[in-house]
Amino acid sequence: MEFPETNNKLITTLSFLLCMLSLTYASKNCDFPAIFNFGDSNSDTGGLAAAFSPPNSPFGETFFHMPAGRYSDGRLIIDFIAKSFNLPYLSAYLNSLGANFKHGANFATAASTIQIPTSIVPNGGYSPFYLDVQYEQFLQFISRSQIIREKGAMFAESVPERDYFEKALYTFDIGQNDLGAGFSGNLSVEEVNATVPDIVNSFSANVKKIYNLGARSFWIHNTGPLGCLAYIFESFPLAEKDSAGCAKAYNEVAQHFNLNLKESVAQLRKDLPLAVFTYVDIYSVKYSLFSEPEKHGFEFPLIACCGYGGKYNYSSTIGCGDTVTEDDGTQIVVGSCDRPAVRVSWDGAHYTEAANKFIFDQISTGAFSDPPTALNMACHNTAY
Repeated sequence: MEFPETNNKLITTLSFLLCMLSLTYASKNCDFPAIFNFGDSNSDTGGLAAAFSPPNSPFGETFFHMPAGRYSDGRLIIDFIAKSFNLPYLSAYLNSLGANFKHGANFATAASTIQIPTSIVPNGGYSPFYLDVQYEQFLQFISRSQIIREKGAMFAESVPERDYFEKALYTFDIGQNDLGAGFSGNLSVEEVNATVPDIVNSFSANVKKIYNLGARSFWIHNTGPLGCLAYIFESFPLAEKDSAGCAKAYNEVAQHFNLNLKESVAQLRKDLPLAVFTYVDIYSVKYSLFSEPEKHGFEFPLIACCGYGGKYNYSSTIGCGDTVTEDDGTQIVVGSCDRPAVRVSWDGAHYTEAANKFIFDQISTGAFSDPPTALNMACHNTAY
């Protein structure tokens, strides 16, 4: 008659051990061997620069001490993400010189959109490498990298191992330019809002395709406060401002996009239960730099550090690094401000390295994530 009690104790003990084993596993840091990134200028590490004209000095001056294909004075959030896993900075997929893809690749290009753009560089304003194209590049990268790997020797050291594709972290930071394209196409706020569901559906469709190629860990940034950027102020000078000085309606559109994106990510979790999706509220962190700059050690957040003219040191025709002829015939190069380390806006459209580092420090903890997952735990499913 003692066997049932014995069995119950055994079952209880085994359950406890399994629970502890599960907790131990879930508490382990994720050891991502590679990162594959998709996005726009917020995470472009040299893609557009390799395809078209690279940014000039003083871009890159703070960390690289030379232009490094990034639209900032130094490193981007994706650089800090890679560094946090002791991985090298990501090479742009489009960069054929000095690139190494052993630990991932970056498919992002500046001016990229989720949906096919209506005009592309060099004659238009947006990148031809929109998200569908970035997916196709990744698809080709998988097959071609493994063909190269089979050659062995030095070739094997320049591309990922086959199992890296399933073990990697997949990062996304894209969507801002789709909203900007709507505004530059003279759509009203209501009309841009109406395009958001289709934009987000296109994003979700690409994520599913990438999942079908083996991806399992997804780190997805929402879009930032578009209405706090100087290029918006110049394009729409009559826009109503909020207490931080940002264009209120344009930030509301960004928030509308983010709400739709968050709902889409929640649906992806249901549709793809074998994957781990972390939605990152980068908007809130970025907005805090404009609403409470002094609290975070910054100043003049709305004014471009590297720019020319006007209230916000920004001109749509004269950019950072351009050469300008003054009225007296003197030529000057549009240079950096004295202290980029305390500035938020680099060139009126992008952030300084200091701002990017602050943003990374905030989001990497999981405090702005749904679910509240730290970056180094982004391979683990947690309760939703």
